[in-house]
Amino acid sequence: MKLEEEIKQVKFRNAHHKAVVNLLFTTNWFVNQNKDFFKKYGVTNVQFNILRILRGQHPQKLSGAEIKSRMLDKNSDVSRLLDRLIVKKLIEKSQCPNDKRASDVIITPKGLSLLAAIDTEMDKTDRQILGINAAEAKLLSDLLDKCRG
Repeated sequence: MKLEEEIKQVKFRNAHHKAVVNLLFTTNWFVNQNKDFFKKYGVTNVQFNILRILRGQHPQKLSGAEIKSRMLDKNSDVSRLLDRLIVKKLIEKSQCPNDKRASDVIITPKGLSLLAAIDTEMDKTDRQILGINAAEAKLLSDLLDKCRG
């Protein structure tokens, strides 16, 4: 559906303004689509992001600060999110040997297993949500990279 129909607005200052509004609207739309997807796995979008980051470093550990620096949503309360993932036994936290105030975090085998299950379905879901082919997805990604400079 066209942006104008979705937000019931046809006036924009210019093409750039419309593109920014469309990007923000679409971002929120994707977040909501993913929220429903992750709900069946018992995690949130942000928790998934943390697990994905930790899997990328596995078997090495990461500090909470390093996790936060790599997150998509930099405003997240990482400490609270890590505590929730510990309760779910998806990650483990230990005291950093170099800095007693910091913690090292590692994904557990259960966390890796959950991500493997998510990956299987996520590829299909991503293609369905985007509704574009691989070449268009690459072009979109390249254009978004260009926007960020």
